[in-house]
Amino acid sequence: MYRGWVIKGTLVLGLFAGQGVSPALGQPVRTEKDTTIILISDINIQLECSQALNELYNFEFSKAERQFRWIKQKYAWHPLPYFLLGLSNWWKIMPNTSDTRYDEVFLGYMDSTIHIAEGLYRKFPAHRIEAAFFLAAAYGFKGRLYSDEERRNWRKAATAGKTALDYMEECKKMNYLSPELLFGDALYNYFSVWVPENYSALKPIMWFFPKGDKKLGLEQLKEVSYNAFYTRTEAMVWLMRILNGYENDQVRAFQLAEYLFQTYPNNPYFHRYYARMLYARGMYPEMEKESRDILAKIDSGRVGYEATSGRYAAFFLAQLAGAKRNWDEARKNYEKAVAFAEATGATKSGYYLYSLIELGEIAERQGRKADAKRYFQLVKKNSDRKEEAFKSAKSRLKKLEKGD
Repeated sequence: MYRGWVIKGTLVLGLFAGQGVSPALGQPVRTEKDTTIILISDINIQLECSQALNELYNFEFSKAERQFRWIKQKYAWHPLPYFLLGLSNWWKIMPNTSDTRYDEVFLGYMDSTIHIAEGLYRKFPAHRIEAAFFLAAAYGFKGRLYSDEERRNWRKAATAGKTALDYMEECKKMNYLSPELLFGDALYNYFSVWVPENYSALKPIMWFFPKGDKKLGLEQLKEVSYNAFYTRTEAMVWLMRILNGYENDQVRAFQLAEYLFQTYPNNPYFHRYYARMLYARGMYPEMEKESRDILAKIDSGRVGYEATSGRYAAFFLAQLAGAKRNWDEARKNYEKAVAFAEATGATKSGYYLYSLIELGEIAERQGRKADAKRYFQLVKKNSDRKEEAFKSAKSRLKKLEKGD
């Protein structure tokens, strides 16, 4: 008999003792032949998923999800299609993580993945390694969402992370660690050391976890980015961010950013990261081209292009105009950067604060002292006393007051 759960609004098909039936199609979705297939390593399934994964990362979600749903019709007994549908919704979140519209659907698909994988894990020994991978992955992605700067649900993040780790350890006991599962192990090895080094308040939480190895984590991420199928792009994204933000290897990070953008040119996250690295490397003609393209895609309503990407692009263009002493152009783009930041509530970000400081300087240069004071006061209001932006705005306000 058909059994199901509703998780966060998503229907999760229950596992049957024997053969199951898809309520949508009335067709068998589990046979003895089906359950002998290890989908995660099956080349035919990878071929079926390949184009859809490319479409997902290129923000062609409707095309990708159409293929994932078709796979779900064929393999409703397996966690793979639910995980891929969850991954699709994860990338709808990625351009602007302060937007929580997709959280419920994303968590629903990850919960579906967990329930289906738990059934495989318990009832089919041949699938235990594969099921453990999906359990580790689903709990890991839930942990990522809960630990996001916009959500900061550390308790849920720690619980999900610990559960993901337990399933990774289960696979190690079976002496099998595929390139796919190595992705989670790599992130754990790196961040279990990095987090307590950089967030002292979280050290007590990390006491419950085994110690990792940052160097090994980086090597594992590189291996996954070369050899994995389902987690290859995710590994490249993390490797790019780690090398650029924490390991001071901008050369390799730039190579990854360029590759990801050229491979998926309609992905706004890759697009703005590439523009950001062009700016940091002083490649201004290329940066100007990509920044203008980002703003044009926002204006045209391209999927995923929104205020966060706009904040980056407008700030870069403003900086370039200021370097050319084109103050009107600079002012226009700094004002765009401020508006984009305010639209997403990013009024503590450096792009916002330094756009206001630059607008204050331009206003002062053009003899608009009242506007200059207003901009500097906004900086003080939105920054911490210890921040350089606060100190700079305070100093400039004193100078203006002396000149009155």
